[in-house]
Amino acid sequence: MASPSRRARIIALSPFFGFAQFDFAGSLPLADGRYLAHREGDGESVLVVQTLAAPPRPARRRRRPRDADAADPPPELPLARTTAIRAFDPFERPEGAAAWLAGATASEEAIDEVVELGITLLNDALHAQAVAAADPGSPILAAERAVAARLGYGSGDQIAEGTFTAAREVDLAGGSSRRRRRQEELRPQERLAAVLRGRERFDVCEPLLLRARADLDAGRRREAALQLRIGVEALLAELPGALDDDDHRGDIAALKEQLPAIEAAAERALQGDLGDEAETTIRDALLLAERVVRRRRVLSS
Repeated sequence: MASPSRRARIIALSPFFGFAQFDFAGSLPLADGRYLAHREGDGESVLVVQTLAAPPRPARRRRRPRDADAADPPPELPLARTTAIRAFDPFERPEGAAAWLAGATASEEAIDEVVELGITLLNDALHAQAVAAADPGSPILAAERAVAARLGYGSGDQIAEGTFTAAREVDLAGGSSRRRRRQEELRPQERLAAVLRGRERFDVCEPLLLRARADLDAGRRREAALQLRIGVEALLAELPGALDDDDHRGDIAALKEQLPAIEAAAERALQGDLGDEAETTIRDALLLAERVVRRRRVLSS
């Protein structure tokens, strides 16, 4: 990610570009500005970050504790507006941009595709900021956490200033259609209650595999390979006899067979970027490991 700067080279914008825009309550670790990004396979994009209605900057010295009143209104929060500009897909005429917007909002699947690309760009920037600042608490934002989301198009100057030619509000409250179905299947609220009450605990492999998924989806293939190796090793140690189920036993056996290839991919990740074959290995193995964990959640609940 490039540092925000008015003098930074911003790509030569054609008349119209599509965008995905998200409003989040509160501020972000990213400084306001424009960030030029290049993602292999997608081309160049521009992320614009704006903080709206920010409260006055607090004093340098921390205030002493004071009595609180339950009747006091909550403090006002700033609004972080992020706009992911699809600079890799310009439109020379407004008719082309309008046709793109109509197609992008024609179905849940079409909306999900554009939203996922936009939120990935934002999370890439947040991850880069965290690593650059040596901050282990890097946030990962889900699109459904936005208080508002829009898909639209406009000229480069318009979008950079937070305006547009046309846009449509999209409802992301339920998450993407694929993610929502998966969450409903797993009934996370019931499991959350069980964990908080001490009746159940998470397996070590679960957060490890989640990190591998986050890295892989974000295009961080080396990190994903390393996370997957330890995640699969933990899974094979924790869950081989978790279910009396033939499909479960078959998947455990398949993961054991794939473990040498997973380890080889991780070793290659230590030497440099992965090739397509190694990425396919970790992607397929991660899907298999996720299926094992998912089945265990469903059948043991």
